Amino acid sequence: MQQQEQPKLKDLLEFPCKFTYKVMGYNKPELADLVVEVIQRHAPGDYTPNVKPSGKGTYSAVSVSITATSIEQVETLYKELGEIDIVRVVL
Repeated sequence: MQQQEQPKLKDLLEFPCKFTYKVMGYNKPELADLVVEVIQRHAPGDYTPNVKPSGKGTYSAVSVSITATSIEQVETLYKELGEIDIVRVVL
C-alpha cells in the first residue's frame, strides 16, 4: 500500500493570497508592536493586529493578516516571528 504524500504548504497556496499569522506570546504591551514590526519588514502595509489575552492573562494571541506574495515570505515571517524573545508559538 503506497502512502500518499501530504501536500506541502506551497502547493496549497496560490500567491498573492491572504495569510493570517497567529502569534502567542507573553502578555506584554510591546508584543503586538514587535509582531507588526517584523511583518512590516517583509510585507509593508497598514496593519491593525487583533490582540486577545488568555484567560489568566499570562499570554496574548496576536493575529495579523497579510497579503502574502511568496512561500519564501511566509516561511521567513514564521521564522522571524518565532525569534521574538517574548513569543512562544506562531500558528
